[in-house]
Amino acid sequence: MASKTIYVCSECGYKSIKWLGKCPNCSSWNTLSEEEIEDTVSESKNSMRKSMLTRAGSEVEAIALSENDLPDYLREKTGCAEFDRVLGGGLVNGSVVLISGEPGIGKSTLLLQICSSYNAEGNILYVSGEESAAQISLRAKRLGIKGQDIYVLSETNTPKILEKAKSLSPKLLIVDSIQTMYHTESNTIPGSVTQIRECASMYINFAKTSGVPVILVGHVTKEGSIAGPKVLEHMVDTVLYFEGDRSQGFRLIRAMKNRFGPTNEIGVFEMTDSGLKEMPNPSSLLLSDRPGNVSGNCAIAIIEGTRPLIAEIQALVTPTIFPSPKRMSTGTDYNRLALILAVLEKRLGLRFSINDVYLNVVGGIRIEETASDTGTALALISSIRDIPVPEDLVCMGELGLSGEIRAVSRAEDRVAEAKRLGFKKVVLPKRNIKLLHKVPDGIELIPVANIFELLKLFAPNGGEKC
Repeated sequence: MASKTIYVCSECGYKSIKWLGKCPNCSSWNTLSEEEIEDTVSESKNSMRKSMLTRAGSEVEAIALSENDLPDYLREKTGCAEFDRVLGGGLVNGSVVLISGEPGIGKSTLLLQICSSYNAEGNILYVSGEESAAQISLRAKRLGIKGQDIYVLSETNTPKILEKAKSLSPKLLIVDSIQTMYHTESNTIPGSVTQIRECASMYINFAKTSGVPVILVGHVTKEGSIAGPKVLEHMVDTVLYFEGDRSQGFRLIRAMKNRFGPTNEIGVFEMTDSGLKEMPNPSSLLLSDRPGNVSGNCAIAIIEGTRPLIAEIQALVTPTIFPSPKRMSTGTDYNRLALILAVLEKRLGLRFSINDVYLNVVGGIRIEETASDTGTALALISSIRDIPVPEDLVCMGELGLSGEIRAVSRAEDRVAEAKRLGFKKVVLPKRNIKLLHKVPDGIELIPVANIFELLKLFAPNGGEKC
């Protein structure tokens, strides 16, 4: 059988008949690697023709969704409440979960803890292509995991792994990581686009035919995306990202795709000496070290998945010594910061263009939704004016280019979370006032329609300006 050489991009899977320094598809440099593929065009046509003849000769029936004989997919609790929350209530039998994160973020630690707490009766097979069984055992002892029903296999050959899994019949299969696995029938190196796609397909087929849930660990590129072909994320049922700053103790698991539950749900953990500790009440911990009577500090109400959170955002505005002022944003989108600064300078006349601006979300979490705009603007105004924001005040609202403050979703949940944490004043868009059905006792609602009304919060006795 003849073979030919092609060049495949390791980032996006783009194929080229010649080597290119820059990938035309994803614009990455030096990512095209040489791979040999077998010329199976004629064989593929023959097999396709046979498949079509087989299907034409067999009868296929459509099944009504209302029929009661359809199989039910059951969920099994992992024993980790935060992980179950992200999954939508637990692991679905026969599902394939892809979890990725930066090196050293705690993926292997979390998976070992899940092995220890998994509630399903039966064996668990933990396959590692990066560590030996002795190294995994050493980590398990450090975490206090006994693991009577946990079997460790240090192997990278996918057919051998699946053969062992079929003989062991585990209740859960964990593969760490998919980039280290290979298939003997492919001539490419482990980690290549072809190997990742083929091996992932075999694990997915095993999960669907046996009903055993499979958790795959994926590496990330320097840009933060999952290494390998993008089709890998389409093939699996759930895609989870493990986020967090390694210098901080907080860790977040975020669901980017979930066929059996809500997307963008998060689970919050704290990294300790004894492993990852669940944080069922992250808001109180995020605000535990909040300073008092300091300018540039504001509490914001955000929604992460189905969970309301109260986070702390800090701004520092200081005169610049450079011809071009510096902008730095940690935990929020840099472009969103630039937009808010432009609106404040245009509408309020605040001279941010001659100042360096630093913005930080405390705790190492990252805020994606625009409901934090009002709190960000309030922190920036507080810092440039050097006037503290009231400590018992929390903000929510999206900022428009005209300076208007737009309504946000789930305002009642945000207000209830602020009440639970002891806040007494809530700044929210005027439109949300009409949508609130119930206001908790002891909460003062401050409706605002535009950024000009935010200045009243700094004025004594409700004056127009301070």
